[in-house]
Amino acid sequence: MPDPMTIQEESDHFSPYRADGKLYGFVCVVTGANMPVGSAIVTELAAHGAACIYACTTTEQSSGVQSSLLKRYPNTKVIDYPYSISSEQDTLTLIDEALNAWGRLDVWVCSSGLLGPPSIDLTTPEDLQKCFEANSLAPFFALKYAPPAMTKTSPKGSYPNAAPKDQSYGSIIVVSSTASTYGGCWGPCYTMSSHAALGVVRAGVAVLKGTGVRINAISPGQIDVGVSLNGFEKRGMFNNTQLPPAELQNETAQKQNIGLERAGQPAEVARVAGFLASGFSSYITGSNMIVDGGASVMSPLMVPI
Repeated sequence: MPDPMTIQEESDHFSPYRADGKLYGFVCVVTGANMPVGSAIVTELAAHGAACIYACTTTEQSSGVQSSLLKRYPNTKVIDYPYSISSEQDTLTLIDEALNAWGRLDVWVCSSGLLGPPSIDLTTPEDLQKCFEANSLAPFFALKYAPPAMTKTSPKGSYPNAAPKDQSYGSIIVVSSTASTYGGCWGPCYTMSSHAALGVVRAGVAVLKGTGVRINAISPGQIDVGVSLNGFEKRGMFNNTQLPPAELQNETAQKQNIGLERAGQPAEVARVAGFLASGFSSYITGSNMIVDGGASVMSPLMVPI
């Protein structure tokens, strides 16, 4: 019987059991890095030895993670990177810059989701377009353009946490929502575009066949992203927020409707992203990892809203 520690036909440079980190040497891209979930994912990738992380934001605004991670993980280069999720050219430029600077690309996390209005009465065609751009067009660009860069091999670089890349390897991770599997989580365009995001992942399996690159989705449920429900709609925050406010359900409702009886934390979504980025998930592609504390398997009468 094969040793489970060596069952994968992979080089030591991609073994998730490396003492210096399961992502040691990886070059990563994380969009939506200025949002709580994206920021937590950047931190998670750095904690496991990534050499470089492009922390992408949709504006010139800093992701806020670069300075905080410098002392904790000094060998991981975190680069604040302004990036338009709806721009094909921005995607190509970012990939070129990563290859020119580091010689490799290993992980692409789309965490730039958009909530959109809570009702169809408030939803305009422009709102719908923005949600599709954030939730499904950005993953489409990643699927279309990142894999050729991920299949490139490279010798060991001269930068901190450098490792040679001697095999084709890549992981595309689409952070969506449990709205990808049912309706009623929030407004119509959130549900529609979340379903489309999962469609990109499902379609990506055949697209990536034979490349060594994998694609998977993470669908968080009720996650506490620090957004208050008080005055939420009036402030129009659904135009720049990724997930519904956890306050949609009070603590009593959470205990009744969620298996783990609480809202999740961004770091708990990030840990799943770290798993999907690493070799620990080497036989997982086309999957939708539900991170909702068990809410979706409760009684249909208790589905969270």
